[in-house]
Amino acid sequence: MKKIGILFGMERTFPKAFVERVNEMNVDGITAEPVKVDVVQQAVGTPYAVIIDRISQDVPFYRAYLKNAAAAGAAVINNPFWWSADEKFINNSIAISVGVPVPKTVLLPSFARPDDTTDASFTNLVFPLSWQQIFDYLGFPVFMKPHAGGGWKSVFKVHNVDELFNAYHQTGQLVMMAQEAIEFEEYYRCYCIGRKYVRIMPYEPRNPHHLRYVSDKNPSPEMEKLLTDYVLRLNNALGYDFNTVEFAVRDGIPYAIDFCNPAPDADVHSVGQENFEWVVEHAAKYAIERAQQHKEGQMNLTWGDFVKRSVADMQSVEKATKEKKASSPAKSSQKAKKQ
Repeated sequence: MKKIGILFGMERTFPKAFVERVNEMNVDGITAEPVKVDVVQQAVGTPYAVIIDRISQDVPFYRAYLKNAAAAGAAVINNPFWWSADEKFINNSIAISVGVPVPKTVLLPSFARPDDTTDASFTNLVFPLSWQQIFDYLGFPVFMKPHAGGGWKSVFKVHNVDELFNAYHQTGQLVMMAQEAIEFEEYYRCYCIGRKYVRIMPYEPRNPHHLRYVSDKNPSPEMEKLLTDYVLRLNNALGYDFNTVEFAVRDGIPYAIDFCNPAPDADVHSVGQENFEWVVEHAAKYAIERAQQHKEGQMNLTWGDFVKRSVADMQSVEKATKEKKASSPAKSSQKAKKQ
């Protein structure tokens, strides 16, 4: 029997519905339940072939538990090693590399020095920054947001230099991004599961939280095709198997605004019954697929194209270096004979 587990925190509607849906599908040899965590022993696996992670972003103990489980062979969705490594700024760079438009963005050092540092810790940092270059590049208005994290925490929309510095002074030790504000005509939030199942949802981020999925905008067939393509490009590059991508559409161009949501909101009371039904069904379907593919005693994690390309490039360099070294003695021998 292969178990699928779901690890979650305060949320209730999605985890319960997910477990029920997997079990209702009645796939031979597969069952689902909430994950039970007790003693976590190094290099010792868990009873779960697949674990859906909904909470480790807020609980470091769970993140460490999931890494240990993955190293022992569990298929953790999403990959806890990559989730620990990525953040919004590098994700923007990856988006550009795969041809997905993103707002112009600049990384800013934290306003307050990190603990256990002094002025001497920043010998390499130009001070003050070339602020005018930043203002000329971004224009106004600008969004100030943390380079990592989510949930609209510590996010400011500023309209001039004074407002920007006032916001910056409130951010403490957070590493921030200053990002071009996309004044949009349409906005969409897109679920992506398994890097193949995509649901495009009209969304209005300016509404109160419980009304954000209430929108009269609907994508044209051409826009729907483009959004689907961009969603798949991003998630294949990043390696996320459960994620949401948000797009702000300006002058017909969808800009990826937020696409680092590996534990996206799936509560029925906020996403609505129709969207909730879709995500429960496809999350259950994909988890079962991963359980069926699971191989005991092997690594069952998935990785994104960005990481896989990096590994492939490194292997190519190593291979070329070995070939060069292997051919060197022969060349030296031939040179000696000629002499």
